[in-house]
Amino acid sequence: MANYEFIELSVSNHVALVKLNRPEIMNALNWQMYSELEDSFLSIQKDSDVRSVVLTGQGRAFCSGDDVKEIMVAGGGSDRLQRVRPGTTPAAKAILDCDRPIVAAVNGPAVGWGMDLSLMADFRIASESASFGELFVKRGLVADVGGLVRLPKIVGPQRAAELLFTGEVISAERALGIGLVMEVVPHDQLLASANALANKIAENPPLAVRYLKEGLRRSFYGDYDEMGNWISQTLGVLFKTQDHKEGVASFLEKRKPVFSGK
Repeated sequence: MANYEFIELSVSNHVALVKLNRPEIMNALNWQMYSELEDSFLSIQKDSDVRSVVLTGQGRAFCSGDDVKEIMVAGGGSDRLQRVRPGTTPAAKAILDCDRPIVAAVNGPAVGWGMDLSLMADFRIASESASFGELFVKRGLVADVGGLVRLPKIVGPQRAAELLFTGEVISAERALGIGLVMEVVPHDQLLASANALANKIAENPPLAVRYLKEGLRRSFYGDYDEMGNWISQTLGVLFKTQDHKEGVASFLEKRKPVFSGK
């Protein structure tokens, strides 16, 4: 397995552990971390020893979404965003294409792309301190395939619309109540619970499990590529709006945004 700067990747007893590792900023994603997340799941896909995956975050957060300062403002991020091309986010595609069952051990806040990341897993087990929020609307943007494809399938279109349109952050207990997570456990039992499920899966015939996952994807989630194309084209428009700039500025300035519809 490769060594990364912002991702920890290890394999034990046929279970891969993928840990986001930027705890000082709540595992916010920068461009390099996106690339490493993509590469780590491509590596898992090629490793015949891996039969299941546990995905979690280092420190007090699962993932706080995009690193706003790096990705959306100064430092070259804004120029890169203007060059959005049709297609599913590469990291999302690598995770969704992974044919090994993925257990997200949500150890804290999972918001923005962090919530979408948890939705790309097959299972979500949450710590009591976890929280979830589709914050894209607060930045004048749309969610990725996690929020727009998988969330409505998991919680139903009405609950998905509520979370997407309001950007509300909900607790682990409410997430359990609407079926977003499978289980809520004490924080100190989270990894043990996730590993227990991953190990139970890993004991079964790996080829049969992989085909079962593919069968479920085909029958329930469908093909995400068409939606991925639409999302990237839409983001190319929204990144240029005044409302997006206001959403980012108000976040950085810690004030209430004023949106103009422009």
